Order: sequence, then structure tokens, then C-alpha cells
Amino acid sequence: VVRRRLLQRYEHQPFISCLAGFYSCRWKRYQRRRTEPGKCCCKMRECVFFPLLVGAFCFSLVFLYMWGEAKNDYNNFDWYNYGNLGFWFLWSLVLLIVAAILFMYIALLLVLAMCLLAEGQQLYLHWSHKIGTFLVLGFSITGLFILSVLWGDQWKTVRLSFQITAPYLHIGAITIMILLSWPVALHAIRADKKVVQVIIIGPYLAILLFLFLIPLGMYSPCIREMGTLGPKPALIGHRGAPMLAPENTEMSFQKTIEHGGDGLETDVTISYDGIPFLMHDSTLRRTTNIKDVYPNDTTQNAALFSWDTLKELNAGTWFLKDKPFSCMGSLSRADQNQAMNQSIYKLSNFLRLADSQNRLVIFDLYRPPEKHPYRNSWINRTLEVILNESGIRPHLVLWLENDMRSFVQSVAPGFQQTMGSKAPVEDLLMDNIVKLNLAYTEMSSEDIRKYAEANITTNLYVVNEPWLFSLAWCSGAHSVTTNAVHTLKNLRQPLFLMTPQQYNIMWILTDLTSVLLISLIFAL
Repeated sequence: VVRRRLLQRYEHQPFISCLAGFYSCRWKRYQRRRTEPGKCCCKMRECVFFPLLVGAFCFSLVFLYMWGEAKNDYNNFDWYNYGNLGFWFLWSLVLLIVAAILFMYIALLLVLAMCLLAEGQQLYLHWSHKIGTFLVLGFSITGLFILSVLWGDQWKTVRLSFQITAPYLHIGAITIMILLSWPVALHAIRADKKVVQVIIIGPYLAILLFLFLIPLGMYSPCIREMGTLGPKPALIGHRGAPMLAPENTEMSFQKTIEHGGDGLETDVTISYDGIPFLMHDSTLRRTTNIKDVYPNDTTQNAALFSWDTLKELNAGTWFLKDKPFSCMGSLSRADQNQAMNQSIYKLSNFLRLADSQNRLVIFDLYRPPEKHPYRNSWINRTLEVILNESGIRPHLVLWLENDMRSFVQSVAPGFQQTMGSKAPVEDLLMDNIVKLNLAYTEMSSEDIRKYAEANITTNLYVVNEPWLFSLAWCSGAHSVTTNAVHTLKNLRQPLFLMTPQQYNIMWILTDLTSVLLISLIFAL
């Protein structure tokens, strides 16, 4: 008899039982009578906690979006952590996975809560989920705060991303508002007090109106008239092709050339005996086997070693061991063997390779530390190698170093003088600047166009993601420095490109369709 009564009570509502089980861990003790729409649907404690659940969802969504769009700079994040922790690990990928899992968890709880409300059930979030909600909220807020303090430029990346994703985010947000219109209408129309109706409908309509009008304030250089898109930006390999080969090695630059790169970028340091060589870090710890050969010298500045010592170090085995990029893919056996036998590359050999393949070169030139023999003659020694030892044609050199620029122009007038920061056009022309080398976060189609009118081209660094490359293309950039020549070379047109008329039609149709659907739902 007892079993028959239990079956009569619970088996006729399995859906609600499942919802309550996941949300409240009450697999059979769901509310027997439905709460009428418009009535209080939960206890005061749960009413207070529900906004926290919504807040956790919002903050986790913002963090996930921010970190997802920061993928272009994951290698910089991992390199920063390597400098602090002393070992290489893909922390950026771990952080992305954790953020995605936490967002999906909190989104599931919110969906369960909305379903329970739609079914007229009281909300009772289990204590374990409440702890989980606080953890998600704390993780998201802490993550956003730390990234804002240590890596504030990522907010510029987020703002740039809106120029590509905003139309699709708008459609997604409108879709969510349509789905929410059913429970909102159900509870608002049947509410017995006008105040309750205003509290329910007011915020909903305010958000909906905001979403309808927000496209008016949207700007994207990829929304342009047909036929006005400029040529595809040239591709300059950042330290070669560091996703395919060890950075700043001969193999890396050869890979860039094989995949159609238009230029080569590198970093130049001068050895203790005056041989310029390619090395990005101030020490040899990350990209060589210095730890195995000279374990007591791992923290010594790379410029304090002689070339005889440097040329004996292996500069490739670390690449196969640490896998510096999460999206590297697998290497062929031949490429693995070639990578394992790479050594530190001399500047003179690098320039000869570029000249033989007719490729542009641009490099950061590092001044040696105190007490270095070439501390005060570093530029002279570099020029000596470029002009007398390498034989590279001067017009292939994009000279970036700002110190002694007038002297460099006098001895090497054929160099393409390049500035690493924005400045008034008049000042740039006075210094014979023909190219700007800017961080992609400084991207501005208006500035690029202004400089182009004065015959000053713009190179943006470091651009790895297709969406960011698409934005640089639409903005009119002449070239980009990238780690991903092999993928960007295959991009035939920007990922997002439409005319203003097409965008207006999409926007208006989306809004009109949503108004029609929401009106029908409220009418029913």
C-alpha cells in the first residue's frame, strides 16, 4: 500500500523530479502543488541567493569571453609564468579549460532554476551547489582583477574583438531574451499586484530595448562598401615560424619562407667577443640546453658568453620537450630530427638567408649589459655585420632601433627607417620614417589611413588569430608580424565582411522577428 502511494505521488512527474534532483539533490521530495505564476516561488533565503547565481553566471561569462579572446597572446602569458616559476607549462590552456568548466556548471544551474520556476516549483539550491556558486564567483572576479592588474592590455583586445563578434553576440543575446519571454510573461501577467508586474517586466523591457538599440553604436572596419577592401597584409614571421620549429633558428626561418612569409623578424644580442646572434630572452635557460652543459650559468646574461661557447649549445631539443604552443600539431619524423639538431643562429647567416630569398628583415637590437666590451659600440658592431659581412641589400632591412638613428641613416641610407611608436606625421617625415611597427592593441583604421596618406605604412605585432588578422586587414594594415604564417597565409578574405546595407538588414530583421515572437508569447 505504501509503495502504491509513493508511485502515485512521484512517477507522474519525472521531469520535475529530475530537475529538482540535479538542482536541490531532492530526487523525490519535489513540491507536490505548483506555485501559481506571479506568487512567491521560494523562501527569502533563496530569493537572496538567486541574484548571486545570476551574478556568478555573468562574471564567469565575462571571464570566459575575455580569456577566450586572449588566445592570441597565450604564449606571452606562459612566457611570463615561466619567468616567475622557472619551468615551462601551458598555464593558459589550463586556465581556459577551468574557466569553460566553471561556466558550464553555473550555466547548468541557472537553466535548472529557470526550468523549475517555469514549472511552478520552489527553488532550493543544495548547499554543495551554493559553495560551488561562491567558488565560481570568487574565481571569476579574482581572475578578472589579476588579469586587469598584470595584463590590462587584454581589455583592449576584448574591445577589438567586439568589432568582429558584436553582430553575432547581438543575435545571441536577442535569442536568449526571446527564450526568457515565456517565463517572464507567465509570471508577470498572472501576478496579482501591479508592483510585482512592474518589477518583473520593467528590467526585461529595459534590457530588450538596450539590445535593440546597441547596434547604433557599433563600429567595425569590416562593415564597408563593396570593393573598398585593401590588399591582404604581408606576413612577417615572428622569430620565424615558432609553431613549426624552434624560434630564432635556421629551421624556423626556413619554415617561414616555405609557407610564403614575406619577411622575417628576430631579436639580436651581441656575444662577449662581438658576434651578433639571435636570442629573445636575456638568458639561455628557456631555448637552449645550457642547464645540461653549464648548470651553474643558467641565469647569466646571454651576452656574457663567447661565441665559441654559444655555438656549441643545442637550441632545438627544448622545442620538442616543452611544446610552447597549444595548437602546434605534430611534427613529421624528419622535422623532429631537424629540430633536435638546431643551434644558435648568427645574425650574419640570418641576413644572408633573407637576402637570398628576397625577404624583408626587422629585429629588436638588445644593448649588452654593463661591463660588456661592446656596451657602447653595439650599434656600430651590428651595422658592421649588416653592411660588410652579410651582403644583404639595404632596402630589405627595416631599421627599428631608435638610438643613433641619424648616424645610421648617414652610413646606411638605404635602410627602411621604422618607428616603434605613434608620432605626429610631421615628426615622422622629418626623421625619414617610412614604416610604423605597432602593437596590435594600438590598431586604429583612422590612424593607419592617416599615416598611409603620408606614404608611411603600418606593421602590427603579434597577430596570430584569424579574427585579429581579419580586423587588421579591414583596418588597412600593410603587414603583420605573426607566429602563424602557415595558417594566415591560407586566409583568402576576412572572416567577417559585409556591406552596411547587409548589416542593417540583418539588424532590422533580427529586431523585428524578436518583437513579433515576444509579442505572440505575451499575447498567448
